[in-house]
Amino acid sequence: MNGAELLRDALLLHGVDVCFANPGTSEMHFVAALDAAPRMRCVLGLQENIVTGAADGFARMADRPAVTLLHLGPGLANGLANLHNARRARVPVINVVGDHASTHLAYDAPLTSDIESLARPMSQFVRRVSGAGDVRRAVAEVYRAAVSPPGVATLILPADSAWGEAEALSAPAAAATPVMRQADAGGVRRIAETLRDCRRSGQRPALMLSGSALRATATAIADRIAQAFDARLVTETLGGRMERGQGRVAVGKIPYAIFSALEFLKDIDVLVLVGATPPVGFFAYPGAPHRLTRGDCEHLVLCAPGEDAVGALGALAAELDVPAGVRPRLQAARGAGAPPGGTLTAEAVSQVVAQLLPQGAIICDEAVTAGGFLYLHTAASAAHDYLQNTGGAIGNGIPMAVGAAIACADRKVICVQADGSGMYTIQGLWTQARERLDVLTIVLANRAYAILQWEMRELGVRELGENARRMLNLDDPTLDFVLLAQGMGVEAARAKTVEDFLRLMRFALARRGPFLIEAVV
Repeated sequence: MNGAELLRDALLLHGVDVCFANPGTSEMHFVAALDAAPRMRCVLGLQENIVTGAADGFARMADRPAVTLLHLGPGLANGLANLHNARRARVPVINVVGDHASTHLAYDAPLTSDIESLARPMSQFVRRVSGAGDVRRAVAEVYRAAVSPPGVATLILPADSAWGEAEALSAPAAAATPVMRQADAGGVRRIAETLRDCRRSGQRPALMLSGSALRATATAIADRIAQAFDARLVTETLGGRMERGQGRVAVGKIPYAIFSALEFLKDIDVLVLVGATPPVGFFAYPGAPHRLTRGDCEHLVLCAPGEDAVGALGALAAELDVPAGVRPRLQAARGAGAPPGGTLTAEAVSQVVAQLLPQGAIICDEAVTAGGFLYLHTAASAAHDYLQNTGGAIGNGIPMAVGAAIACADRKVICVQADGSGMYTIQGLWTQARERLDVLTIVLANRAYAILQWEMRELGVRELGENARRMLNLDDPTLDFVLLAQGMGVEAARAKTVEDFLRLMRFALARRGPFLIEAVV
């Protein structure tokens, strides 16, 4: 057995059985090892940012890591943007990055680079394999680092460690089960006392939920606390995964626009952080504060990111002695307002999606400027999971949908994708076609980087000059997403009216497999 085969077996031992890959020469021994193991599902991405974005989407829905296979430092560098989003989503991802044989590094071959320095900013753990005999220990360490607490971990595999002789796994023990850290009992008691003080004094508290605190079980407990102590439930602008819709608790989202966000949080006196960090503006603006809460707002940590949010909320509810009769306020079904006919708009697209969304669907939202409409209108849709671009590095919608569809093959995935950011990783459509994934991609084709046009208006610029127009418009030439999709094996059609979009949406939902609608808005 060689080191690459041992790496394969060690990953499988830990339950890592999906590999998103874009390999190169240095990884051929590992490719050969994977070829001999049908238990490992290997999914090719045509660019590394698709590979890492798919691993992000998979981890969000599977609650366990996939492995990426990347070629040397440049291959890793191509995938860093979506590793940034995975890091911000706090999900487990294991990267295997091939490197030159250790004896070859001194010769500074063209693809030689400092892989550790490239990996470290997006990884909470980086480990280089020192030889074939080190592989098993290295895999155990990198797996543990990826899952406890969840995050990105990178394993660097030199080619000679892959081809070198290694001892096979013999009667291996079961892989260790990740242990989720528990919240501090003393902190729970202190927060409970603060909430009682708020009720006595009339101060307004809020629970800010993130990570596992946005699952249905956790939000139900949080809402019982909120009712008993007149608290608000809020979440960050871009969340990793939220279970929402009918039969689940609705959670208010902090707006993206800085002054809207300040207004949204202005009445909060005490902010209890449940798997969340204090909210800050996406960017600095002249005359605007960096923190979104008032300067005198008290921040209290119930549980840190990666800790057991359900357990922490349950402990807090017990400490507060929330009456059993206080039931969570679950979102009731309500008739989705039928969008007016005629010219298609981003809001009309969101209304149709909300109206037709199937039970158990997964929404991958990279709608960017239209994301507010989508979140608002799907609040009372059939129960679904909602995934967003947590780190703001654009180009994760299509790859995230790939990973989500592989993690949950029995659920419809609907990717609502802005046109400009969609072009960053458009090749992900090819992977959807090859893997026959049940993904509906809706491209909002407004022919512009509309979010940046909005930012220019916020700066007081009302008329764009020639240079700004050429940097922010996508209409010369016009992108044709129908032809792009068809060229990669995905059936596609264009909608210019509400009636067109309704018809195509119904058609796409009635079939399995990838389909793309270019919605001209």
